[in-house]
Amino acid sequence: MIKFLDLQAINARFDTAFKNQFQQFLNSGQYILGNGVKQFETAFANYCGTKYCIGVSNGLDALIITFKAYMQLGKLQKGDEVIVPANTFIATLLAITEVGLKPVLVEPDINTFNIDAQEIEKHINAKTKAIVIVHLYGQLANMESINLLAKKNNLLVIEDAAQAHGAINNSKKRAGNLGDCATFSFYPAKNLGALGDAGAITTNNKDFANICSAIRNYGSSEKYIHNYLGSNKRLDELQALFLNEKLKVLDADNEARRDVANRYLNEIKNKKITLPYYNGSKNHVFHLFVILVENRNKFINYMETYGIETAIHYPVAPHKQEAFNTFTPKHLPVTENIHNNCVSLPISPILSSKAITSIITTINNYN
Repeated sequence: MIKFLDLQAINARFDTAFKNQFQQFLNSGQYILGNGVKQFETAFANYCGTKYCIGVSNGLDALIITFKAYMQLGKLQKGDEVIVPANTFIATLLAITEVGLKPVLVEPDINTFNIDAQEIEKHINAKTKAIVIVHLYGQLANMESINLLAKKNNLLVIEDAAQAHGAINNSKKRAGNLGDCATFSFYPAKNLGALGDAGAITTNNKDFANICSAIRNYGSSEKYIHNYLGSNKRLDELQALFLNEKLKVLDADNEARRDVANRYLNEIKNKKITLPYYNGSKNHVFHLFVILVENRNKFINYMETYGIETAIHYPVAPHKQEAFNTFTPKHLPVTENIHNNCVSLPISPILSSKAITSIITTINNYN
């Protein structure tokens, strides 16, 4: 069986380093917000090119804290509208509704699957206060057009960069440094994945960073002094130590993912398969390699017959979920087409050439 993602093999590369980090962690006696978290926050801020990084418990909490911090700064208030891609994982919307904001769903560009800048403009009104950009599957959205639009309308730009660790635009700026702030998930399957839940917020705004840092820790910036209504959403010390190790090879891992993607793009030749758009730059880190194929279940079963595991990201669009059954509109054709026909192929930095060849051959023989 060719696994969709072999996390055990990916993390086995760090076996000795992880054990050393655990021993140091055990001996340190600093188990919460210790030097490991501080070191990772510094390293990841430097990596993204931002002044600040705040380590938090997971990607969803990173978004929730972000919205709460902007409320504290007076940039947002309950009832404000936030433009968000219709084509995303449900967590992006959950964070918006969690704090009393209203998500406004916008269709994606059918080529990139990312939010369409032209469609964003159609949804801006007096209630619109922010745009959340999701760099879906690891490919940067059209940030130049979006930032111009946001500046023109005095809107916040929040990157949901949970799938795009290390993606670089034409100006050599990374995901995490392309808007007012960015949020990251380090869920184990991500390009930079922890061994459990973890997340972060990056920004160049000192006041915003300080508020986020306090909110994640009971609203406190000084022990037993609570300036905000916060919660316990801190980055785990041990996960920070693991992330510090894996950050060292992130760029190399992303290059390996691009190599796999380029083989797929150049060698898959099947009219039944629609391959993803890629311009060949470093703006895509291929967290996922997503194709479109009609009669998806038939294709998935066919691949499984030949010992190849695939996945679906994501089978049901957020606006079609029972949790959001009051949403309007109920029909978003571009988003629904993607969710109805998408299949994710195996991709990782440790996928062997033999496995890639087998996957390509099997797909080319599909009919």
